[in-house]
Amino acid sequence: MARVVVVGGGFGGLASAARLAKQGHAVTLVERSPTLGGALATVRATAAAGDFVWDAGPHATLLPAVVRDLFRKTGRPVEKELELEPLPSIREHRFEDGSRVVLTGGSRAAQIAAFDGLGAGLGRAWADHVAGFADDWEVIRRGYLEVPWDRHHLPRELSARLLRRQNLHQRLRRDLGDERLRLVAGHRFVAEGHDLRNVPSWLGVASYVEQRFGAWTVPGGMAGLAVAMERRLATRRVTVLTSTTARDLVLRGGRVAAVATDAGELDADVVVVAVDPRRLPALAPHVARTMPAIPPVVTHVGLGDPDGTLADLGPEVVLHGDPLLVLRTGGVAPPGHVAWTVHGRGRLAEDVLRALARHRVDVRDRVLVRLDRSPRDLVEEWGGSPLGVLWQGRATLRRRLGPDTPVPGVYAAGAHATPGAGLPFVGLSAALVAQVVGPAERGGAPGAD
Repeated sequence: MARVVVVGGGFGGLASAARLAKQGHAVTLVERSPTLGGALATVRATAAAGDFVWDAGPHATLLPAVVRDLFRKTGRPVEKELELEPLPSIREHRFEDGSRVVLTGGSRAAQIAAFDGLGAGLGRAWADHVAGFADDWEVIRRGYLEVPWDRHHLPRELSARLLRRQNLHQRLRRDLGDERLRLVAGHRFVAEGHDLRNVPSWLGVASYVEQRFGAWTVPGGMAGLAVAMERRLATRRVTVLTSTTARDLVLRGGRVAAVATDAGELDADVVVVAVDPRRLPALAPHVARTMPAIPPVVTHVGLGDPDGTLADLGPEVVLHGDPLLVLRTGGVAPPGHVAWTVHGRGRLAEDVLRALARHRVDVRDRVLVRLDRSPRDLVEEWGGSPLGVLWQGRATLRRRLGPDTPVPGVYAAGAHATPGAGLPFVGLSAALVAQVVGPAERGGAPGAD
C-alpha cells in the first residue's frame, strides 16, 4: 500500500483520489480552499426575488461514459449517486448576418437537416467534415486517451495523427467552404482562448464525439458532481485536508518523499499533482515552455422573466463576432426568473450586456442581480486556469505533463495534464494516472463498497 498525496481538490484531484484509494492505496487529498470541487463549484447571490445560483466554471456539458467509468471503478454506479440528463440540443449558433442554427447531438441526420437550413448542401458538407474524424477518434482513443502514452516512442499510426503538421484552421478551410460552418467547428477553442492556427487538427474530433454521443449535464449544476465525488472519497476513506496549501515537493534520493504544506510535511511514496504545475517549484521548470490558457470575462446575471420569454432559450447560445459571446442559461433561479452566465472573449471594449444587446438579446432592463468576474479573479480563486495549457502548436502535446512527470513518483492529472482541459479529458487524466500507479501490492481497498 503506497502513501499517496493528491494535490488539488478539483475534478481531476477528486477522481484521482477516488481511483487510487479503491486500488488499495492510503490517500490524502490536499486543497488550498475551504471547499472541494474547484471549477465545479457554484456562485450564489441573493436578490429581493430570492437566491440565484450559477456554475462557477467553464464546463457546460460532459461525456457520460467518463463519469460512469469513474463511479463504476470506485464503488457504486453513477445512477445510484447522481442524475445525468441528456440535452435535446447542444447549443444554438447565431451569426452576424442574422442566420442561426441549433445543433443537436447524437444524430447525424438531425445535424444535416439543421445545417441545410443555412443553405442547400451545407448539411452534407458538415456531415462529411465530421465523418472525416471517425478513424482519428478510434486511433487516438485507443492509443492516447484511454492508455498511458510514451511521448518519446509513439506508434506510427498514432504519431501520424497526433503530430500531423496540419492545424485546425487549415483543416476547416479545406473541408468547409462556408464561414459559418467553420465558426461552429472552431468556436469551442476560440472560446477557450486558443488561436486555431495553433490548435492541432486532430482536436476536431470534438465535433465527431458530440455528433455521436450527444451532450449531457447534471440537473441543478455541475456542483452536483463535486458533491457526489465528496461522498465517494468518504466511502473510500480518503483523508481530506482543506484550507491547506501545498508549497512544494520534497525530494530525497532523486525521487519524491513528501509534500511540503503550510501545515507541515506529508510523507508520500506517490504524489499526484492535479493543479497548475507552476505552483510547485520542483515542477515549474518542466513546464516553463508552456503557457496557461487565460479564462474569459464572465458575467453572472439574475433576470426577471415574468412572461417566460427568456426561458425559451436552449442551454447554450453562441453569438459569433468580436467579441465572441457564449450565453449559458442553466442556472438556478426563483420562479418567474432566470439565471444566465455570459462568457466574453475578444475585443471587450464595451459592457458585456451591451454587446449582448447588439445581438438582439437585450436584457439590461431585467437585471436584478449581477456579478462580474475578470480572468484575473478566476485564476486567483482557483490557483490557476481551469482551461489548462494554451495550444502553441503540436509541440504543446509533449510539453504538457501527465500522466507521468520527469520527477520519479510524481504524476499529473487535471486540466493542465494529458490529455487536456474539459470535464471528459480531466476525468480521463485521472484514469491514466491510476493505470500508471497501479493497484497496491498487498492489502485491500481501505473503503467498503
